[in-house]
Amino acid sequence: MRVMVQILEQIKGRLIVSCQAEGASPFNSPEGVAMFALSAQMGGAAAIRSEGYEKTRRIIQSVDLPVIGLKKSMFDDQTVRITGSFEEVRQLVLSGCDMVAVDGTFRKREGMSGPDFIRAVRQKHQVPIMADIATVAEAEACREAGADCVSTTLSGYTPETASHKGAGPDLELVGHLSDKFGAQMPVVAEGRYHTPATAAQAINKGAWAVVVGSAITRPHLITKWFKNAIEG
Repeated sequence: MRVMVQILEQIKGRLIVSCQAEGASPFNSPEGVAMFALSAQMGGAAAIRSEGYEKTRRIIQSVDLPVIGLKKSMFDDQTVRITGSFEEVRQLVLSGCDMVAVDGTFRKREGMSGPDFIRAVRQKHQVPIMADIATVAEAEACREAGADCVSTTLSGYTPETASHKGAGPDLELVGHLSDKFGAQMPVVAEGRYHTPATAAQAINKGAWAVVVGSAITRPHLITKWFKNAIEG
């Protein structure tokens, strides 16, 4: 496991590739996502973001890059939750990942808000924490709780920010966070970065790094984008 400073310096100004596969995807296996991770490494990715314990372990075995692990589930209202229990954190730490992505939103899990949960995780584990947030207030609270960096992953995926989902990446949030925190808290841009141009815009807005997933590792979605554009 790499130390936090090494990870943050390695990803600064660079690309993180989210290697995830779900449902009926032909790549929905540890072997499938590991091949994506290898391809990302060949293309110059600085780090990998991975979902699930076995998939994370396989990716760690396959690439020589920092791996940010997470476990995806759902809140009661069926909105997405990122690593929302102590057992999930424990399993990810056991997988050997270099950093754990944790849901930093104000929604309750284990009886706690995201920032309170991060504060409790800090008392149990030494692993670096990436706080996935949706708002400036959540980012600020997670920073105070001890998160090592924040990611805009959940903007558009919480009830309060659902209106952002169809409008492309939330570059405005990246800009606000970068202006607010400066060098004190790395801000990772993630969520709906489907083109190289928008990824570059995020860096120009002050993002420490950019996470790209679907546009690289979801061939069925990329196919659908082209199909819809052609057929109308």
